[in-house]
Amino acid sequence: MDENEFEGAARDLGGKVQDAVGGLTGDASTQVEGKWNQAAGKAQKTFGAAADEIRDNVVDKPLTALAVAAGLFFALGFLLRK
Repeated sequence: MDENEFEGAARDLGGKVQDAVGGLTGDASTQVEGKWNQAAGKAQKTFGAAADEIRDNVVDKPLTALAVAAGLFFALGFLLRK
């Protein structure tokens, strides 16, 4: 688990607590902020997992990763040419 996954999970959990507290107290603003933190935490956790997956693929298959990167840069250069 990398730093983004850990922080995302913590933010998601904090958002769930905020949402519950807002629901119990009737504070819609706290509830909305809790839902926002849940969504942001899930996104950050997903980003961390994807970064781990990419890192593992690059380490396991460096030539394939290099070929993919070269292809992406070639396509980007082709699209951005004048």
